[in-house]
Amino acid sequence: MTFDELKEKAHALPLKPGVYIMQDKHNVVIYVGKAKALKNRVSQYFANLASHTEKTRAMVSSIDHFDVIVADSEFEALVLENSLIKRHQPHYNILLKDDKGYPYIRLDVNADYPRFSLSNKVSEDGARYFGPFGSRSATWDIVEALRSALKLPSCNKRFPRDVGKERPCLNYHMGLCDGYCRPEMEPERHKEAMDQAIRLLEGQFKEVKADLAAEMELAAEEMRFEKAAELRDRIKAIELLGKRQKVVAGSLADTDVVGYHRGAAKSCFVVLHYVEGDLAAKDMDLIETPMEGEESEAVSSLVRQYYVNRARLPKQILLPCELEDEVPVTRLLSESCGHRVELVTPQRGAKMDLIKLANKNAVEEVERATSREERQSKTLELLGRVLNMEAPPRRIESYDISNQGADDIVASMVVYVDGRPLKRDYRRFKLKDMEGPDDYASMDQVLTRRFRRYLEGDEKFKDLPDVLFIDGGQEHARIAVGVEEKLGLSIPVYGMVKDDRHRTRALMTPEGEEIGIQRYPAVFALVGQIQEETHRFAIEFHRQQQSQRVKGSELDKIPGIGPTRRNALLKQFKSVKAIKAASLAQLQEAAGKATGKVIYDYFNS
Repeated sequence: MTFDELKEKAHALPLKPGVYIMQDKHNVVIYVGKAKALKNRVSQYFANLASHTEKTRAMVSSIDHFDVIVADSEFEALVLENSLIKRHQPHYNILLKDDKGYPYIRLDVNADYPRFSLSNKVSEDGARYFGPFGSRSATWDIVEALRSALKLPSCNKRFPRDVGKERPCLNYHMGLCDGYCRPEMEPERHKEAMDQAIRLLEGQFKEVKADLAAEMELAAEEMRFEKAAELRDRIKAIELLGKRQKVVAGSLADTDVVGYHRGAAKSCFVVLHYVEGDLAAKDMDLIETPMEGEESEAVSSLVRQYYVNRARLPKQILLPCELEDEVPVTRLLSESCGHRVELVTPQRGAKMDLIKLANKNAVEEVERATSREERQSKTLELLGRVLNMEAPPRRIESYDISNQGADDIVASMVVYVDGRPLKRDYRRFKLKDMEGPDDYASMDQVLTRRFRRYLEGDEKFKDLPDVLFIDGGQEHARIAVGVEEKLGLSIPVYGMVKDDRHRTRALMTPEGEEIGIQRYPAVFALVGQIQEETHRFAIEFHRQQQSQRVKGSELDKIPGIGPTRRNALLKQFKSVKAIKAASLAQLQEAAGKATGKVIYDYFNS
């Protein structure tokens, strides 16, 4: 279908809740969404494309056709959307990783020395299955905790085949394993440990702890203190394992706290699990692409994917932002687990502190997984897409004018390469032959001088930028385009627009189109940094010029020469050196007969 046909079909949709399924020309589902009113929501994709995020524009450009399914309510649409996303895994939907399934812990009880493994489903193979649990990584943590608490082997040896063939490994000597590879270890010892492991996986923590406590007391009475200490440590490990397993299994968690961070190159979704007021475990998913769009939409999608289909959910889930679809999401989660689940968005107090902790964890995960080069590269790629450039802008040049009245009008040229300032390429300009403050004429002069130096082969100006940023709006950008046309150049130009508080708000094309960048935090931060650096460099030069002129002028030493007369002389003669070389007639013409003679006598006596 053509774009106009898609638009016409969207306008013909009913004002009813439902889901829409976007497909490409190969009939592949690329996006699934829900809507309170299908007509309103779907029509937005094919209207005012400039207001969309880059990801949405890319998705819309890939749509060949779409289908809709009308639902009776927004809740039914939400349930259907979840089901379709899980089935199709659409490219443009926010998705958790594939390993966020619900695995089982498998134990081959028929083996002489059973071992733990993970399985995605229960099979009729005579093995014992425990679960399902949460993510695969968290379930592996349970297995490792069992091995550690019961000192089970984690090596690659096979028993009884390898018993007595080699010396015990380092784990035995470190007290991490009971050393079942030793000939003196009876198989019954391993069977006893595995029986305890099975009871723990079945949730019999109190019973196992009671048995171990009785055994510990007996060892202490018999003055086998080393054995008693070992059993004491095992009881502590089992207590910790109990809390962790409850969390991973999704049971008895009082509160879950959700954290979310959208980085320049990656994003992260974090869930902190609290049991009886204590932080028991953390689960996180690192998303390899920076997510665009509203935070509320992203968090809602991730929360639904994470919790739906889990057997047990916490009573309360703290969220970092309010969800637009909070009511149907609350119902969905509550019905999926059989009890009321409360979604809370705290604004202050202890619960808000928990949100900050979860968000901090998300930030740290992203920072740890993202190199500085990768962050910069992703930011420039996104900037290039936002500006519709064919390639990311590697070299960015930014210009600003600084003046106070007619004196000392200066300009700055700041250069960023690969997202970082290249200070050796910074340049300063003193404006020449200016009748008064005129930012447009000043910008015309600065850019003309800069690019003429390039065309003349000046080594200091040998590199052309991929994009120009001008401190100002549409008219400043148009001035830059006029200079380029005059000199036969073609470089993309954008004005950097500030808000009422002098902070970067947007970029402006020479045609007057405003490009909002606040929805892209990394790009917003980079452009703001460039604008501030350009302004700082110009102001610094301007103040330096003022200081040299006001404080360092030899004219101040001449009797009868005040600031007004001094500034007028410097404006006419351009420098103290020119004043020294001037004739008596020239000085008297500029400063009057008496004052001109005083100046002449001062320099020529």
